[in-house]
Amino acid sequence: MNPTPKFLPGLPLVGNLLAFRKDRNALFRKGLETIGPVFAFRLANKNAAALIGPEYQQIFFQETDKKLSMHKTYRFLRAMFGEVAFTAPPETYFKHRPVLHSPFRREKMLAYVSMMQEEIEEWLDGLGNAGEIELNSEIVKLVQNVAGHSFLGKSFRQRFGREFWDQYTILSKGMDPILPPNLPLPRFKRRDAARANLIEMITPFIQERRQNPGQYDDFLQDFLNTPYKDGSPVEDHIVINMILGLAFAGHETTAGQAAWTIIEMIRHPEYRALVEQEVDEHLPPGTAINQELLNKLKHTEWAVREVERLHPSTDLLIRMAEEDLDVCGYRIPAGWVVFVNAFNAHRLPEVFADPERFDPLRFAPGREEDKQHRFALITFGGGMHKCVGMNFAYNEMMMIAALLFRDFDVDLVTKEVYHDLSLGASRPSKAIIRYRRKQPAGV
Repeated sequence: MNPTPKFLPGLPLVGNLLAFRKDRNALFRKGLETIGPVFAFRLANKNAAALIGPEYQQIFFQETDKKLSMHKTYRFLRAMFGEVAFTAPPETYFKHRPVLHSPFRREKMLAYVSMMQEEIEEWLDGLGNAGEIELNSEIVKLVQNVAGHSFLGKSFRQRFGREFWDQYTILSKGMDPILPPNLPLPRFKRRDAARANLIEMITPFIQERRQNPGQYDDFLQDFLNTPYKDGSPVEDHIVINMILGLAFAGHETTAGQAAWTIIEMIRHPEYRALVEQEVDEHLPPGTAINQELLNKLKHTEWAVREVERLHPSTDLLIRMAEEDLDVCGYRIPAGWVVFVNAFNAHRLPEVFADPERFDPLRFAPGREEDKQHRFALITFGGGMHKCVGMNFAYNEMMMIAALLFRDFDVDLVTKEVYHDLSLGASRPSKAIIRYRRKQPAGV
């Protein structure tokens, strides 16, 4: 029988839990440096294993729904989103999968690109000619507006926009991966009340769509129009769960990486100049953006990909071993929690040259370091459960960066910006930027 991975030293009773809560990425880096790419640690009474590196991550994703369970590790989210997507057991997930994928079909993306452009340009117009903003809060509101418009329609965004996201914030604060979700704690009671309020907001829009199915073109309508494989319609409560789950997956992760993209481009003016040059060429003011145009913004795309590598908002992915799992000579026993850590995996020098350096050209033809292994970049997951909204997120992040740097000169006022892990998804810490609208050519 193969041995279990070597354990990181920890404290009595709690093991490595305190270090995990303080800085999970530092904990994984310590394990990688002192033990190797496969190691074990303890989170109080739970044994866990970490797998860091493309070949190990491949096993992680390929064994999901086989020896590794996804839904058991994310059951703490069911109180927020119900049993749907990553919180659902495999048979339920595969029943829902065609419906979840329906809004992300290639032919649907054009409509969402147009919605994104409308919301981003409205945000840019609202900035005026010059000023300072706290980047995180501004980008979060922008991404929320894009999500509300795309998921539930502009009329919903106009009627319930801020109220919806205020309630959603309360819902998100009830997320706890450790404590039982039914404990009578005040924040859990607020979570349940917020969920009820969100359902009350969304339900009338579902009823309106069912009565007038041909009048709308957004995520909600796609969910309602796409039946299960047996031809039966998707239930209202499942549609609501899908919307709430996508809102979490969409805005939490996109906001962080969009903000980091802006920060890194400010920090690297020589690369920002390449982005501005291609934006000026392909995206002058008044241009309607489509997918073909976005495909021409290669430097912008590579910047977004490099930020995905250096600043993955989803830095941890988690599974539960339902059976003993062999990983390259090690045995991970049934019942253990299994992690992959994108933050450290994306900094392996054997995969990415000079890994701490911001270098978007590593994605350019001739280098394409990410293609050395299909599981080298794992921000959006891998295998059957790879994020369905990945291309939607790429488009949104590219457009935010391209349109901002087209219209404004931007400086970073805050000198020290670090990874804030306190909100679950990784985001930059508080960052003040100063901006001034560019003068049209010839003025």
